[in-house]
Amino acid sequence: MTEYKRPLVIAEIGCNHKGELETAFEMIKIAKIYANADFVKFQKRNPKELLSKEQYYAPHPNPNNAYGQTYGEHREFLEFNVEQHKQLKDYCNKMEIGYSSSVWDLTSAKEIASLDPDFIKIPSACNNHYEMLDWLCENYKGEIHISSGMTFSQELDELMAFFEKKNRNKDIVLYSCTSGYPVAPEDICLLEIKRLKEKYESKIKAIGFSGHHLGIAVDIAAYTLGASLIERHYTLDRTWKGTDHAASLEADGLRKLVRDLKATYKALNYKSEDILPVEKIQREKLKYRK
Repeated sequence: MTEYKRPLVIAEIGCNHKGELETAFEMIKIAKIYANADFVKFQKRNPKELLSKEQYYAPHPNPNNAYGQTYGEHREFLEFNVEQHKQLKDYCNKMEIGYSSSVWDLTSAKEIASLDPDFIKIPSACNNHYEMLDWLCENYKGEIHISSGMTFSQELDELMAFFEKKNRNKDIVLYSCTSGYPVAPEDICLLEIKRLKEKYESKIKAIGFSGHHLGIAVDIAAYTLGASLIERHYTLDRTWKGTDHAASLEADGLRKLVRDLKATYKALNYKSEDILPVEKIQREKLKYRK
């Protein structure tokens, strides 16, 4: 019999704060007070380390979403430094919501690890960055969450074997993910959650789902298939400039997601008796008598 864990919702602010610290604080507050999410998640990059010189100085592929003349300038504009991340974490502590961040390079991993976040997330794009992963295994004792988008099955096997060799596999949360923005329903491939559970769940801490689709129905299905952590991008306005807003939930969508996951968690059980107390009065009133 499947035992369902309480669902945890991660509101990924990412770079949807537009590089504005006050907007980030507002998003944390709304995620907690209005939506009642469990965690917020940011992103940390060192653009000059992450990007090649050609990538850094190239124009943004979509100028309408650019915050700088080059892609590198765009990325720098959206970055918070480690001291600002500390302010975000302190505000999360004040609001009683978990703080976490994705890390995209070794420098960022070291900076975020120094803040002792609730967990560190490895995006799909970096789950083969073994220098960074090795450093985290040796130096960061918290949970490591990792997405499986755009990754061959053999690469995922090698990744899980790496964490086992490092004796860190029980700190790993592995997310089913399709890397697209937004993702069409037929490309979400929810049954991948079952495959990840069958292959890896006994060796790691938990299975999650990182979605970049529209709406919230799919997330409920992901939870019933066994993903106990649900991560969704979150914004205050889906029309804001930037590439992630269109595939994000606004505040009311995030609130409904948390509400519906909690209701689903309560509903996933068997009847304790043939006729529940709530039914007995209806039986007396409505049941056909011969």
